[in-house]
Amino acid sequence: MTSTTDRLPGLTAAEVAERVAAGQANTMPDKSGRSVADIIRANVFTRINAILGVLFAIVAFTGSFINGLFGLLIIANSGIGIIQEIRAKKTLDRLAIVGQTRPVVRRDGVATEVAPDQVVQGDIIELGPGDQIVVDGETVESESLDVDESLLTGEADAVDKSLGDPIMSGSFVVSGSGAYRATKVGADAYAAQLAAEASKFTLVSSELRSGIDQILKVITWLLIPAGILTIINQLFISQNGLRTALLGMVAALVPMVPEGLVLMTSIAFAVGVVRLGRRQCLVNELPAIEGLARVDVVCTDKTGTLTENGMRLSEIRVVDDSVTPESVQTAMAALAAADPRPNASIQAVAEAYPDAPGWSTSAILPFSSANKFSGISFVDGDGTDRGNWLIGAPDVLLDPESEIAQLASDLGSTGLRILLVATCDALVDTVPATGSNLPGVITPVGLIVLEQRVRPDAKDTIEYFESQNVAVKVISGDNALSVGAVAASLGLGEPEQAVDARKLPTDSVELGKVVGDADAFGRVRPDQKRAMVQSLQGNGHTVAMTGDGVNDVLALKDSDIGVAMGSGSSAARSVAQIVLLDNKFATLPYVVGEGRRVIGNIERVSNLFLTKTVYAVLLALLIGIGGLVAKGFGWAPISYPFQPIHVTISAWFTIGIPAFVLSLAPNNERARTGFVRRVLTQAVPNGIIIGLSTFVCFLLVNRDYTGALASYTGNVLLSPADTAAAIAGASQTIGAQQTQAATAALATMIAIAVYVLAVVARPYTWWKAVLIGVSVVAYVLIFTVPFSQRMFHLDSSNAGMMAVAAVCAVVGCAAVEISTRVLKAALDRRAAA
Repeated sequence: MTSTTDRLPGLTAAEVAERVAAGQANTMPDKSGRSVADIIRANVFTRINAILGVLFAIVAFTGSFINGLFGLLIIANSGIGIIQEIRAKKTLDRLAIVGQTRPVVRRDGVATEVAPDQVVQGDIIELGPGDQIVVDGETVESESLDVDESLLTGEADAVDKSLGDPIMSGSFVVSGSGAYRATKVGADAYAAQLAAEASKFTLVSSELRSGIDQILKVITWLLIPAGILTIINQLFISQNGLRTALLGMVAALVPMVPEGLVLMTSIAFAVGVVRLGRRQCLVNELPAIEGLARVDVVCTDKTGTLTENGMRLSEIRVVDDSVTPESVQTAMAALAAADPRPNASIQAVAEAYPDAPGWSTSAILPFSSANKFSGISFVDGDGTDRGNWLIGAPDVLLDPESEIAQLASDLGSTGLRILLVATCDALVDTVPATGSNLPGVITPVGLIVLEQRVRPDAKDTIEYFESQNVAVKVISGDNALSVGAVAASLGLGEPEQAVDARKLPTDSVELGKVVGDADAFGRVRPDQKRAMVQSLQGNGHTVAMTGDGVNDVLALKDSDIGVAMGSGSSAARSVAQIVLLDNKFATLPYVVGEGRRVIGNIERVSNLFLTKTVYAVLLALLIGIGGLVAKGFGWAPISYPFQPIHVTISAWFTIGIPAFVLSLAPNNERARTGFVRRVLTQAVPNGIIIGLSTFVCFLLVNRDYTGALASYTGNVLLSPADTAAAIAGASQTIGAQQTQAATAALATMIAIAVYVLAVVARPYTWWKAVLIGVSVVAYVLIFTVPFSQRMFHLDSSNAGMMAVAAVCAVVGCAAVEISTRVLKAALDRRAAA
């Protein structure tokens, strides 16, 4: 431990300007990690857009541009994704600026806060407890300066920094104070990489996205054989022309592509970030929204999270008859005024006793979470010793069984924060030979009674988590009874049930049992917080850790989801996935709600898209295989009934618009694992039912009109002119009847698909009923209005065919309902088991 009283003035304004001009500033990367050009490129050049682009080019080759309306999905896929991501990027950039670390630098002898990118090489940067080190450098001043380099080396023990020792960006100050000179800035330091990762807009791996990726890979491979089989059937078996064959192939392949699934997922995540951003919640990692929705245990710090940061001095109870209350108050005023980095407790003392005596400091022992006390040795102007004063936890400075410690414990059990002020017979920075943390013999002087104000919204937040079967654990470094009293006021156990972490078992199994049973823990060391989080994870829990201090960093880093308070230490904010910039613990339910909305709605949307994929693949295979069978037996050829425009309109109100609405709708269903299994369990049977019903309907309404056409061409009784007229009339009749058959089959497919939408939308609300009603009315208009029939190549005038379609649709809807109920019961039994 080294000390220096020489205060370096730092750079001058001219020197700073020279270094900026020379490119020696700590230029930071783009806050959101991706430029606007990167966002546009990522949304335009996708696998889905490539597939749709090729299919649109084939349709454009045929000249039937009305059948290429699905190409608008390329614009929608790209445009909506680009707009949402850029909006999210702007929100994240703005919030990242608010929540970023602001180092204190000396320039022209004056200390001032600057943005990280305004630090230049050679700057003198001041350090105090909780400060994150933003650039690399070397120590030039040290007052018991201890730095935690665990984020860089994995070593949890703090490292003492003496003059000349290297300081690495990405580490943070645990205790003490000092200053260092910046030697590496910008891309040469670790800080740029850490800052880029902290606020990066990213769609990184999550169960939701990884599940969708698995499904898309399988679908991509299914497109190849389905396309080959369809083109063979259309071109060689049915002997259609090239134009008709290409349109049939495109019509078969387009519905196989779940073009909007990835889009809807990205939109749901991005909108979630924007919504949370408006609540002053900075999401450092996008999947944290999904992750917090899966959390079943929330470990929260007390001070600054459940209670407000500010405290108020209630009283000082003098416990030494040899001193007067006035002398204690004078010493307290001196302690508060001389503390280089006062915490909330010292600030409360300073507010109560602002008139400090003119004492000088001869030694300073900064507060550390490991020791849980601080101290200052004083002398007055003529060199008279004014004593060595310590202030800290009574049960640390004293024997926990002593009368004064018991008094402090009794006071703390009522929810008050109690500190002991004491004198010591040695300088406070003396290192004892006994190995004790205390510098010498302690003489208690008084108890400082501080009132902690519980946040008014804390109780409602705790009750919300309890209603959602999410356990809440209060973990704090304060006295156990004080922690228990605050927890009890929020409905978490009784004060005497709080666990003193100094008595926690070291065995991980035993620790897991204790942590699982209790609700409140006091006197928890930083390494114990981490061990408690790990023990909960070892028992199969998904753990969120909330906190604001340096002592929370290790646990925040190891938890599944770390949540930091914006007013807390920069180190805590740097390792957390979510930062509550408004410091409101009550924001967490909104984060959970956003996660549940994303997960639940994307699961619903996935059912719709994958149902379409399944029935499209099945229908293509049935038509292709049916064509081969018909060819082998000499039967009438079977062609793909639909044109690309048919499959386009079939998705408008069964998937496209409903999926967009459902993906953004409120949803508070509890997040569950097994996304892929559940989606496929519902989508595959529904898709099979729609595909089979549509195929059967087409077989029933389709007729062999080619034989009738051949009879005209071979009739020698007709004149050539009459034969030509008869062939033309027969061809027109056959074409109309084939359109009617395709219309009937399409009506069957759409009717069952709308019923699947109705099943997926359960439970119903008024807006869901309106959504389904709009879909039904829209399709009725499309199939009955003459203008839309001409535009979309439909003909519903054949009552017999439409009656067959109605019967097939009713049977298909009944099958969907039965299948849904049976499978739901099976899934419920499996979940219960």
